[in-house]
Amino acid sequence: MGYSDLFLLLGVGLIGGVWNAVAGGATLFTFPALMFVGLPPMVANATNYLGLLPSNAAALLAYRTELRRLGATLLPLMLISGLGAMVGSVLLLRSDPETFLVLVPFLILIATLLFAFGGSVADALTRLAGGSGAARLALTFLFVSSIYGGYFGAGLGIILLAIAQIIGYSDFHQANSIKNLLATNFTLISIAIFGLGGLIDWRAALIMMISSTAGGYLGGRFAKMANPSVLRGAVTVFGLILAGTYFWRVFITPVA
Repeated sequence: MGYSDLFLLLGVGLIGGVWNAVAGGATLFTFPALMFVGLPPMVANATNYLGLLPSNAAALLAYRTELRRLGATLLPLMLISGLGAMVGSVLLLRSDPETFLVLVPFLILIATLLFAFGGSVADALTRLAGGSGAARLALTFLFVSSIYGGYFGAGLGIILLAIAQIIGYSDFHQANSIKNLLATNFTLISIAIFGLGGLIDWRAALIMMISSTAGGYLGGRFAKMANPSVLRGAVTVFGLILAGTYFWRVFITPVA
């Protein structure tokens, strides 16, 4: 790995760390960068988990107040997302990731729409099934989404934000703290499975971890200082762009 590759990974790690902490979806930058420096797609995918781990973990420091208030109510969410991540990570080790990659743009688009109209969806679910029914549906979606998170993970931050909103955490900063906690939780599980499976390029991952740590903390602080309405709009726009990008990559210009 030359100096140009080193600086590329440091740069995308910083940008990805900031964006992951603020809105999620940093894999749009980091996954292609890892392939650009020569990693095979499967290895780039697994290495990306470790490289971006600090971006969510560091952002937790900026949200420690919100997390303390939520306390033990987060344990069921962590358990469900952890189990889903285990399933998804094992599936990645045992199957062709291109099969699941076809579903990525659909999942991101659905999650973006849920985030944009999550309040209305939550109200409708509550009226139709009652509060507990809506919550059970959201938890089921969390489990399924975590399977996807353990398998590939692009845009999952948007999905987690949408789920938090449907469950009832309408405050953006509170929902964002939950997103970062759950992302850190299932990422750790996936890293352990990928590491045992020999899919991680440890050198590339450590380079990205250095800059994504700084990016994650800066992004967390920026998200708390920014206007929630502006952030909500930015997340929605980014989600649509991300979905369009993956629709193009998968169906218009598929990569062999």
